[in-house]
Amino acid sequence: MEAIGVLMVCPMTSYLELELDRRFKLFRFCNFPQKTEFLKENSSSIRAIVGDAVAGADAELIELLPRLEIVASNSVGLDKVDLAKCKEKGIRVTNTPDVLTEEVADLAIGLILATLRQICACDRYVRSGLWKTGNFKLTTKFSGKSVGIIGLGRIGFAIAKRAEAFGCPISYYSRSQKPDSEYKYFPSVVELASNCNILVVACPLTDETHHIINRDVINALGPRGVLINIGRGPHVDEPELVSALLEGRLGGAGLDVFEHEPLVPEQLFGLDNVVLTPHMGSGTVETRKAMADLVIGNLEAHFLNKPLLTPVV
Repeated sequence: MEAIGVLMVCPMTSYLELELDRRFKLFRFCNFPQKTEFLKENSSSIRAIVGDAVAGADAELIELLPRLEIVASNSVGLDKVDLAKCKEKGIRVTNTPDVLTEEVADLAIGLILATLRQICACDRYVRSGLWKTGNFKLTTKFSGKSVGIIGLGRIGFAIAKRAEAFGCPISYYSRSQKPDSEYKYFPSVVELASNCNILVVACPLTDETHHIINRDVINALGPRGVLINIGRGPHVDEPELVSALLEGRLGGAGLDVFEHEPLVPEQLFGLDNVVLTPHMGSGTVETRKAMADLVIGNLEAHFLNKPLLTPVV
């Protein structure tokens, strides 16, 4: 398979890059500043794309690669892949579900705790020597708070089970009610936000879920409510979120993703009731290796005419 051209559209972990390089003819897109010229020269060699949550395969790129057979996404979300175009052209698509579920759910709980207990602000308080001047202000508890989850898929369900261990009542919103779920279902996001203390975004990014967190939802969550986003940045109307936090219409936020990554609204930097992480939901050594192994496994399966491990298209 060393002659099979694989286009890696953005930097990946060193482990994944090494394994791709060992098995295929790897093209690192970031190494070619003149991308149009590069694609013209190499389009006939590229039979696979490897992308992630940052970059994938849009319709324009797909059209420029006439021999493209498979897009292997090193993420569970597929909002960076034009699935309709792939279906039209018979291009296979895979992702990396399940192996990152636990890590993302863990981070969601970590963001909840860090936001409610203001752990980051407490850390700064101690490091700056302010503890010598008096105790830190009182924070608020997590245990027993009602948690609403947007999207009760693998990750949403894993978050729910963790929050249950803290004695939290769970409710959710999704495209349809889950008949096998014991959690309370709300038919709209505004109703869900009105009936929970903590609102967690854990759904896929689609046209329907773009800005699913808008002014109405934020106002329904209210000045004592906390928003947690471990989904995708564009799930949230970011200017509305910033305004609500600055005006005190929202109690706090724990954010792992942002609308224009890696750009983050600077107004958030000085707020103690906001915790920010750099899109690291799956960012552990163990999980990134497992994700890389799935990417490699799917590519090898495809080119050996074997069943894909995690097919989407």
